[in-house]
Amino acid sequence: MFVLLLVPIVVLFGLGFLNPLWWVAAAVLFFGATRYGRDRGGGWIRGDGSDRNGYRDYEERRDRQNRWDRRYSRQNRARWRREDRRDHEHRE
Repeated sequence: MFVLLLVPIVVLFGLGFLNPLWWVAAAVLFFGATRYGRDRGGGWIRGDGSDRNGYRDYEERRDRQNRWDRRYSRQNRARWRREDRRDHEHRE
């Protein structure tokens, strides 16, 4: 979709050499093309569908963090220290 807007932006930029108001129009169009819909996953420039897996990626990161937190929680660290201490006592 951005490619369709690229032609008018270039034309307006070229007309800007005749009247600087065309440069303003080109800048507004370019700004709108890049920023429109940013809260809905990006503007028109991001037409690659890269935001489709955003929530799925978030869920995977959240689940990995939860597993990490459960595995390396304070309670488990205390148990490991006790076991290490026992192993150290048995070696001596």
